[in-house]
Amino acid sequence: MPFIEESDLLELHKDIDKAQIINERLLDQIKYKNKELKRKKIQRNIFAGITALFLIASLAITSFTAGVFTNKQNLEANSLNVPVDSMQVVLDRMDNLKKQNRELSLVNEFYLAKNFLEKETIYSVQIKSFVENNLTLSSQSLNNTLFVKTNPFYSYSLGNFETLEEAQKFRKQLVNMGFEDAFVASYKEGKRLKIEPAN
Repeated sequence: MPFIEESDLLELHKDIDKAQIINERLLDQIKYKNKELKRKKIQRNIFAGITALFLIASLAITSFTAGVFTNKQNLEANSLNVPVDSMQVVLDRMDNLKKQNRELSLVNEFYLAKNFLEKETIYSVQIKSFVENNLTLSSQSLNNTLFVKTNPFYSYSLGNFETLEEAQKFRKQLVNMGFEDAFVASYKEGKRLKIEPAN
């Protein structure tokens, strides 16, 4: 067996003690580094979580403000921002629409009356007949005037009456005004039925 001297043994023990101290220091450094790595990992995770929350919050705020801005634009586009001066314009437009409504009501009444004249027997006072139709005494759109073609004559009559008595009273007024040849005739569907006797 080999022989070790005591001085070498002592040196060997010193080297072992130094190695143990170095090992303990290295272990302490490893523990410290592990703690530091864990702490950095936790910090990194917290930072990543905060960054993610910040991004989500930013997206939410951006989406919300974009929606509010779009809604505000839609409201502005759909709302009437009318200055006080234009209120008079609106009132004038309303008056104009009311006037047009009254005119349309009159037109409607005219067509209803014309429809009645075409379906019912009416009485009218004929004032003149002409051989040629070169006179434009009235428009066919007037509802108190009849224009009837009875070959070879064009006849003009005034008034549309539901009863013979009303037509005869009107005839007397026209005779007094100078239309001495005026007479009452009955009509149905735009055609003369007969000449009524004078009273």
